[in-house]
Amino acid sequence: MSYLVVGISHRSAAIDVLERVALDAGAATKLALTVNNSPAVAETAVLATCNRTEVYGSVDRFHAGMDEITAILSDLTGVPLIDLAEHLYVHFEEGAVAHLFQVAVGLDSMVVGESQILGQVKETLRVGQDLETVGSDLNALFQHALRVGKRARTETGIDSAGRSVVSAGLEAVGGFENRRALIVGAGSMASLAAQTLANGGARSVTVANRNYDRAVVLAERIGGTAIRLDDVPKALHDADLVVSCTGARGVVLTEEMIRDASDGRPLGVLDVALPRDVAPEVARIPGVALVTLADLARTAGGSEDDIDEVRRIVGEESGSFEATRRAASVAPTVVALRAMASGLVDSELARLERRLPGLDEHERHEVERTIRRVVDKVLHNPTVRVKELGGDPGGPTYADALRQLFALDQAAVDAVTAAKTPGETSNTRADAGAAGGEQA
Repeated sequence: MSYLVVGISHRSAAIDVLERVALDAGAATKLALTVNNSPAVAETAVLATCNRTEVYGSVDRFHAGMDEITAILSDLTGVPLIDLAEHLYVHFEEGAVAHLFQVAVGLDSMVVGESQILGQVKETLRVGQDLETVGSDLNALFQHALRVGKRARTETGIDSAGRSVVSAGLEAVGGFENRRALIVGAGSMASLAAQTLANGGARSVTVANRNYDRAVVLAERIGGTAIRLDDVPKALHDADLVVSCTGARGVVLTEEMIRDASDGRPLGVLDVALPRDVAPEVARIPGVALVTLADLARTAGGSEDDIDEVRRIVGEESGSFEATRRAASVAPTVVALRAMASGLVDSELARLERRLPGLDEHERHEVERTIRRVVDKVLHNPTVRVKELGGDPGGPTYADALRQLFALDQAAVDAVTAAKTPGETSNTRADAGAAGGEQA
């Protein structure tokens, strides 16, 4: 099986296009399950955030897998394939591995090196495990990506500023110290915004949400106040700063609502929702500073030295992961070869016992030891050498040669591969506590 990524992000499409393919948690689940049921895809994980939608698959055929994933994505989002195709990017095998590693370390984020994306990658793995759309192939890939992300943050200063889309946006609207903040929404991005505001010296934080109970939980966590969504127009009059990050499909904060509340006074509005929560006309209101995801796409983070070092880490880890995969692909052939040899020894010993029934137990034991020792010595060098060569770029071809030379049955090799699929253990599970990231 091979790795395939089909995606769309802020790097390949404008915000108005990303809005059309934005997925909430329910839609992302539906996408993962639908793709996973398609003929060419064996495993699936969907990474859906406020500025990317990516489908990771383990596929047996590149073109069939790509066609099925793009068709399902088009059908689920309602965006015609002809409109969607020009904005999609596709990565295969080594390219897919390197891309996920770049995402995990924050190189592909809207704010380079942002501090939340690693949690989102971890959450994607956890959800895939719970849905049982992630098997051994994608589990290995995502687990390694998480290790790469942690290594980049440990060995470099890529996230030393602790920046996220939220913190970059709050800086862009003029900061938040001693300002009265209103947060519209209560999801992961709202939670990050609330914590940032509470820890950073906001005078007050009010949380509004369609589900009032969720607003209460978030407000109590940061010592703020909860209100119902219907009370937002009134609350706007008392706010100096508004952060909107709901999962609504339409405009939540209209031009009329903001114009009436601002009345010419300074008001910062940060819209980090996808689709957008705030009417674009709000930017024309005197005194109002509107910052959107489109504005943040031009934001940089991390020093050039840190970015260069992280790129080096990604390259090194990508090569290491691929070498491990190649070596692992050789192992079933070696196991099948030794199983075949053991079967031949058993057969010959049975024949010998029929022809020489007078051998006592000690003699039979010595004959068996001698035969097995000879077979082991004959197989030792080729099996050890093919394992050593397995990690090289041409490694799998050595396994093919071994199968040809010893006339191994491909079905036997496949059976070993299937038997080696690891069961899920506690240390292969993603941390269920991970959240946040680019998720809006």
